Amino acid sequence: MNHDARLQALSSFMKTQRAKISPESVGLPTGTRRRTPGLRREEVAQLAGVSTTWYTWLEQGRDIQVSHSVLDNISTALKLTPDERKYLFSLALEHQAAAHIAEEEPLQISPPLQRILRDLEHCPSIISDRRCYIVGWNDAARHVFIDFDLIPLEQRNMIRLLFERKEFRRLAVNWEHFVSGFLAIFRAYYGQYVEDEWYNLFLEEMMDQYPDFRTLWKQSSVSSAPDVLIEFRHSKAGKMLFDLTSLQIHGSSDLRCSIYTPAADTATEQKLMHLMERDPRNLGGSV
Repeated sequence: MNHDARLQALSSFMKTQRAKISPESVGLPTGTRRRTPGLRREEVAQLAGVSTTWYTWLEQGRDIQVSHSVLDNISTALKLTPDERKYLFSLALEHQAAAHIAEEEPLQISPPLQRILRDLEHCPSIISDRRCYIVGWNDAARHVFIDFDLIPLEQRNMIRLLFERKEFRRLAVNWEHFVSGFLAIFRAYYGQYVEDEWYNLFLEEMMDQYPDFRTLWKQSSVSSAPDVLIEFRHSKAGKMLFDLTSLQIHGSSDLRCSIYTPAADTATEQKLMHLMERDPRNLGGSV
């Protein structure tokens, strides 16, 4: 992300977060002359202990000096989560940005990770890299989602597939809710790797190709590990409920494992087992 794009991302994020906060939630009167949702700039400035002019400049994406202590106050005023706070700091403090990140070779997951995927036999699981490219999956994921083997390596980006492939749009009962979890993770990476121009180029491409991506991206939150309940309507198995757990895999590569656990007290696991048993391929795992 270049300098101007970083400041623009900071501006957009601060405006979005300010709009989410109701005056009464921070002890301010609602009033009758508010034309936009959320707090006014001067109210956030007051809560953060800074001048309205300075806060306005920061929110407008102007190139001004900021400190950790002031950003702490703004984070509190905007009621940011730990992940959102980290995102704000990454965008606002250029000197904290990572060094230039070169293009990466396709990652190969280790044998222990391959075994973990196989052992999660009835939990569809996907391993992705920091750019959300899918680098590993198990047989359960192939049955519930799509056969990733049939998708060229360079096209296995989870964010792109969610918008590009009709299979995913049909699968999730609340597709926007399904997408929001992945966008929250992607935004967390976006803030963490602010110097990687790939993210900016990818976002521009997605916004040009998919109008609904632009809307959902503006609305997305920041979370490194969202936990959500997802309802699917599978073409062969019918209604399926999964708890999504996203785990960061520590090591030399920034990998993440998304595990879909069949919801308790539902027939989801039995449906998945039956679905896998009927498969003539019966590979027993794909990574």
